[in-house]
Amino acid sequence: MILSCGEALIDMLPRTSTEGEPAFAPYAGGAVFNTAIALGRLGAPSAFFSGISNDMLGQVLTETLEASKVDTQYCARSGRPTTVAFVKLVDGQATYAFYDENTAGRLLSQDQLPALPATVSTLFFGGISLVNDPAASTYEALQTRESATRVTMIDPNIRPGFIAGKETEYRARIERMIARADIVKLSDEDLHWLLGDGDTSALARQVLEKGPKVVFVTEGAAGARAITATQNRFVAATRVTVADTVGAGDTFNAGALAALHEAGALTKQGIASLSDATLDAALTLGTKAAAVTVSRPGANPPWRHEL
Repeated sequence: MILSCGEALIDMLPRTSTEGEPAFAPYAGGAVFNTAIALGRLGAPSAFFSGISNDMLGQVLTETLEASKVDTQYCARSGRPTTVAFVKLVDGQATYAFYDENTAGRLLSQDQLPALPATVSTLFFGGISLVNDPAASTYEALQTRESATRVTMIDPNIRPGFIAGKETEYRARIERMIARADIVKLSDEDLHWLLGDGDTSALARQVLEKGPKVVFVTEGAAGARAITATQNRFVAATRVTVADTVGAGDTFNAGALAALHEAGALTKQGIASLSDATLDAALTLGTKAAAVTVSRPGANPPWRHEL
């Protein structure tokens, strides 16, 4: 079982009303939520952990997860409201305005951490859930508790506007979590934000020096790369007409994890000794699944049969 740990929220996506007026429509989303959904649709054993509200929007989140075959038993329920994010698209690129104060997700605390059975082999972390306390510290505490015996993966999915005024604390947390993680995924933009200018592969090797065994780097329309201490594998992106990029990286994460699961590689030993073929399979499934997501509006990851 792969347990995705992080934010779940309602994305208000721009639409046009039947009268031709600009409007917003609600869609279940959140970076880590999207990865859990994509894993379930790709046929991987998927579960989700987050603070989920008992309100109407929280019910939408739970129903959406379950419709994509995601196990919700580990979610922490509360009567606090659901996080809402309004999305603005400019040339297909998404920017966000978050409404997150005092929400079920934001106020997730360490006393709500679940006990995990041995069937949970892998924990995935990332997104805006790693920015604001107490939730951010709660997720870090879970990774700290589990990283010695289970595979952990992190995709910071950095939103510079969201971390304004908290950069020092945020950077420190991301550095600690990267050091504990077995797998790190970064977009090329995230990689440069963390480490500055330079060659992508060289910067990825700097990340490896912090402790992970493999670093995936997505390079937008070019494709994606997997780098280990001895390997540098690249797979070109599948060419599609882009509707928007919402959920692209989240879907890539799911594709990579699903392929690693299918290869039987989601163990400490397996991640430390990945073959070229296994890395190529992870990159291929990740890029193909992401291509479907960007070809249609919003974060709508593909089912396996769509590939």
